[in-house]
Amino acid sequence: MRLFGDLDLEILLAIAEKLHEDDYDQDEKVFTPGQVANRVYLIVEGTVLIESELRRPLCELSAGDYFGDESLFNEQPRGYAAVCKTDSLFLTLSRSHLLSVISECPSVAVTLLQAYSQQLPCRHKGAQILL
Repeated sequence: MRLFGDLDLEILLAIAEKLHEDDYDQDEKVFTPGQVANRVYLIVEGTVLIESELRRPLCELSAGDYFGDESLFNEQPRGYAAVCKTDSLFLTLSRSHLLSVISECPSVAVTLLQAYSQQLPCRHKGAQILL
């Protein structure tokens, strides 16, 4: 995963212990605008469409990409929707679990902030903006 690609194996193992696996079907909504944001989604398999509050396509994400990362930095409700274009498998990490990892290894916070600051306009590296 690009989000954690630069971390040491020991830190990755600590994060892996806190990940949860979630399966979604094609056309299933992962979340909608206004929902509470409390976890980040790492795409293992599948394709996800990110839509604006007005259901306008913003970008398409696939394996290796992630979304929902704003939940790691604030406690605001979602400002967009995520819908599975295909059957999808995610690894998810809750904000509380991430904070636990950061307390054990503060360098994780620096890595996350670096990744967050380098995002494309859609905020997801490698994503294609749909017009």
